[in-house]
Amino acid sequence: MLRTMCRAKIHRARITDTRLDYEGSLTLDRTLMDAAGLLPFEQVQVLNINNGTRAETYLIEGEAGSGMVCINGALARWAEKNDLIIIIAYAQVDESELKTFAPQIVHVDERNRIIS
Repeated sequence: MLRTMCRAKIHRARITDTRLDYEGSLTLDRTLMDAAGLLPFEQVQVLNINNGTRAETYLIEGEAGSGMVCINGALARWAEKNDLIIIIAYAQVDESELKTFAPQIVHVDERNRIIS
């Protein structure tokens, strides 16, 4: 049996920009992507702490070290600059792998710099 597990999470990232007139996605600092093991065009769920909503989109690589967390396209109406979000990627994990499975959790500060 496969179980859907949280594979990676970036906790309390701050939205740095929104771009309505852009192809839909979430542009994310490459440093954060690497720390969480996320890839460009990977599907993610985004939880908006400020308004309590969830959305799904995919990732676009942003400049490494920039702290960029930019909501693009139609989803730009869903959030505002400085909103806090949680970015989650899931994986299907076989029960035989669960004993050694561990998600990659990344905590960031108010400037989206990794703190743990």
